[in-house]
Amino acid sequence: MKWIKQATLCALAALAFGLAPAAYAAPEGLDNDALERLIRERTSHSNNAPASSRQSSSSGNRSSSGSQDEAGDLIMNAMSLIGLSYRFGGNSPTQGLDCSGFMQYIFKRSMGITLPRTSAEMATVGQQVDRANLKPGDMVFFGGGGRVSHVGMYIGNDRFIHAPRTGRDIEITSMNGTYWKNRYITARRVDRSTRFTR
Repeated sequence: MKWIKQATLCALAALAFGLAPAAYAAPEGLDNDALERLIRERTSHSNNAPASSRQSSSSGNRSSSGSQDEAGDLIMNAMSLIGLSYRFGGNSPTQGLDCSGFMQYIFKRSMGITLPRTSAEMATVGQQVDRANLKPGDMVFFGGGGRVSHVGMYIGNDRFIHAPRTGRDIEITSMNGTYWKNRYITARRVDRSTRFTR
């Protein structure tokens, strides 16, 4: 398995959010704190509601802050695995991860949530989200004929992070590319308040 250097990770994060990577990838490298600041800054920005909908109670503001923290944790943990090899049926970094195993691992590590095993099952949990309302940390689902066969995590700026397929590594991809745009099916939002039925 190959792991990327922290400075490279920061540069990738900057690119994912449409920022200048040079500002986040100094020759001496950056630590996790720098990456965390970048991700939390950008997830907070992406979660800002339009001016017409910003009126909320203090409890609502606390809830929004909590959601931003959760999204930041999810994305930081997901990006730390960029470069890890795909493995069909894999559900841990030591053996490799497939697309749903990647989501399972990240949500368990970041939020203590155990997601269902397959991408099709994951597409039934949490809250459905329209593509126009995607926020960092949302799961995005793809497939053919309306049938879900792939899942990744939205990170903002019309990009998602995922474990693509055998022979590829965990990577960041644009959702606007023809292949993924044509295969997009739905998105789901899961947080610590999500209830799961067995």
